[in-house]
Amino acid sequence: RAAGLLLAWALLHPAASQQCHPSGPGGVLRFTDRHAEIQVPALHRVPSSLDPLYGLVRRCLDLIQQNPLPTELLRTALNDPGSVRTSQVVQYELGYVVCAAVALLFTVAVPVAGMCFCYCRSRRRCGGRLRAHRRSLGCRRRCLLACLSFTSLIILISVTCAFVTSQRVKGQMEPGLGAVPSTLRTLRQHLANVPQGVQMVVDKFEVPRKQIISDLGGKQGTGQHPELAPGMDDALTVPRCLAGLSRSVGLSIHAQLKAMTYAALADLQDRAGDLQTSLHHLQILHRTARALAAARAELEPALRERRRRVVALLDDPRCTSCASVLGRARGLELGADYGKVGTGSCTPPSPPHPAAPRITGSFFHSKVPSVEKVLKALAGLPRSDFAEMIRQGNGTFNSIPELAVERMAQVIQDLRGDLARTAEKVQSIADGFPLPDYTRPVSEALAKAEERSQPYLREVQRFEHYRWITGTVLCSIILLILLCNVTGMALGAYGLSKREDPSDYECRGEAGAKFLLVGVGLAFLFSWLLILLVFATFLVGGNIQTLVCRNWVNQEIYKFIDTPGNLPPSMNLTRQLNLRRDSNLSSTYRECKGGAGLWEVLQLDSSYDLDEHLKAPKYTSDFQKRLGDFTANLGDVRLLRSEGRQDLETFARSGMDEVDYGRFQEEMKNPVVQTSLPSLARNLEGLQKMQVSGGAGGRGAFRAQGPCSPRRAPQRNSTVAGRLAAEAQALWHMQNSTVQSQEALVAKLGESVQFLSRLAPHLKERVKRTLASTASVEARLPVQAQQILRQELGCFTRKELRYFAQYLSWVGQMLREDVASCQPLATALDNGRVILCDRIADPWNAFWFSLGCCTFFLIPNIIFAIRLTKHFRPIRNRLM
Repeated sequence: RAAGLLLAWALLHPAASQQCHPSGPGGVLRFTDRHAEIQVPALHRVPSSLDPLYGLVRRCLDLIQQNPLPTELLRTALNDPGSVRTSQVVQYELGYVVCAAVALLFTVAVPVAGMCFCYCRSRRRCGGRLRAHRRSLGCRRRCLLACLSFTSLIILISVTCAFVTSQRVKGQMEPGLGAVPSTLRTLRQHLANVPQGVQMVVDKFEVPRKQIISDLGGKQGTGQHPELAPGMDDALTVPRCLAGLSRSVGLSIHAQLKAMTYAALADLQDRAGDLQTSLHHLQILHRTARALAAARAELEPALRERRRRVVALLDDPRCTSCASVLGRARGLELGADYGKVGTGSCTPPSPPHPAAPRITGSFFHSKVPSVEKVLKALAGLPRSDFAEMIRQGNGTFNSIPELAVERMAQVIQDLRGDLARTAEKVQSIADGFPLPDYTRPVSEALAKAEERSQPYLREVQRFEHYRWITGTVLCSIILLILLCNVTGMALGAYGLSKREDPSDYECRGEAGAKFLLVGVGLAFLFSWLLILLVFATFLVGGNIQTLVCRNWVNQEIYKFIDTPGNLPPSMNLTRQLNLRRDSNLSSTYRECKGGAGLWEVLQLDSSYDLDEHLKAPKYTSDFQKRLGDFTANLGDVRLLRSEGRQDLETFARSGMDEVDYGRFQEEMKNPVVQTSLPSLARNLEGLQKMQVSGGAGGRGAFRAQGPCSPRRAPQRNSTVAGRLAAEAQALWHMQNSTVQSQEALVAKLGESVQFLSRLAPHLKERVKRTLASTASVEARLPVQAQQILRQELGCFTRKELRYFAQYLSWVGQMLREDVASCQPLATALDNGRVILCDRIADPWNAFWFSLGCCTFFLIPNIIFAIRLTKHFRPIRNRLM
């Protein structure tokens, strides 16, 4: 039963899988990035509601300046500035020259027109009154009002955009200019911190080293063994190791082999129990059969005597109605026969009564087989202590975790020494890093650029301050002109609505006309300043966009710098930055943007291959080889010693399965006495009552006297009644004293026969299976324990190699992307383009574009305002 339950448990709880357990969250190492403060944060274009305006301005500039990057002109200007011809500059800047001509014409024409208007107005020839009233005047007036309102609205929108973009330029200029020295300082700090950063990254090897040491061995503890075989010593305790390799190996071997081992131990325990129980029942069977045979021998003469007396009594003529019981009394004889107890004569004694049947076989032969031969074969068994043997086998198997700790102690110590030597190898990454001597030219170039840029940045900031003040003042004047327009149109329209006669003077209409003329005067007075500011900002911002930003985006600038001869020798960036001879600025920019390291773009005297330094086998070969070469015998467990095996073999050969237990069962179907003594005793008691009451019916109760003989009355026979009562009492005494004890022995015999008959047919097969499974387990335990050891060590090796791989991958990532990365150089260039083009040039160009719209729409505003003033004044001659 125990073996069956254990087999069911094994099916429902299969042994541990032979695969490595997947790494949980604890299998991922976490490293702290401590270099974020020296990174150059990447800037990006921020989406804005003014982006449509910026796009429109860029398209206008693309129409104005359609020429590509002037390579020849720039080469001449950089190498020999004195040989630059004006015609070349004009040819390239032809679009800007045309715009300059338009601005010059506007600057001259508008003030001249204003002076002419003032002269005419002084002569009362411009801006006067209408000479005659016509029916179409109302339509013309409304048309002029709508046109002036439309131009005023456009000017208002443009000046609002000019205000917003001017403020945005001012808000971006100061941090943008401050980002230049800050970025240069950050780059120099990045280069200066490379050795310290590399050493800090190398020192992080302590993280995987501590984790591996923790996995190799940890804190000791003591706990109950989780599972024991059925019937084993459940008080056994085994020490545990938290996160230790040796303890983990031992527990894994124990967990994966316990089902097989415990099943064999449980089976062995069952066979030992079968031996003990079978021997016990055989002895019971033998003793009981002998006891029954002896009891039968004692019962036989008493029963024969009792039968003779009862038959004689019932056959007495004086016994009334006794003929019905006489047949049962004559059948009063022994039943089951369980063996002989001695020898006798060949001729049995004659029965005392001629009518009594002859009793045979009681002393001469046995109807049941003897088990003396089996008992003789099992004499002295068991010679071995199976309980102690099973306890020792269970204890030896449960001590595998402790044995693993003991056997693997030296290899654990050696692995820790390997880790110490690996740390020295990892230090070679920092010792062989070649950057400190080769980043000095870059640092010097950055320091020189930072120093030289300071005066220019201060000047740019000063001129930007002047531009903002001028732009704010001129935008305010435009708003004042718009205010004059709105006030003049409102007063003039109100005055017209209150005038009953067009020729009558109306002060509000006249005030409206004067306001319009004030706005016209302001427009004539400041329009030339507006166009000058527009052209100045347009010339600067337009060239920045078309000459720098557009060619920066499509990397034409990089191509120009990379082309030999375009830059003078003093501006050779490849030499100044100590870049590789086979590289240029474009390729260096692309490599840095892709995450290359500084050592990959600089000109080094000797090659430094980081990938070669980060190959895991360089650091893990000793560690891996030591684990791969380790072997230990952890499964040498003896479950069954030779004397125990001999006991089981003797048990199987004892012949217990050759005994015919069916004959016992057939004989036990027979009662001890063929006739039921209690039933016969009750019949005699009934007859006794009839004798006392005088009932008739016996053979001697009446005799025929002849036809004329008188009938005699029945006589009471107290003597027969007393004898019947005595015989009934004797039968009851025989039943209670002798027969019942034999029946109890028969019941006891039946239990042993039932057990032995159930066990005997399968005895040899079970013992054979137990011996085979025990031998198989003893043979398989060392082999499978070795396999599990190799598997667990392989899993542990792969797990620890993942720690090495994580660390080396992190080292490569940190060196390329953080500590010794040249990506900050590419990021700084990109940030410069974002600041100059997206955050400064776009709103700068949008400012002059918006201000230019205001300036050019002042011309129709002047015309519509002058023509509208006549409608707000009284008409000289009214024509009906």
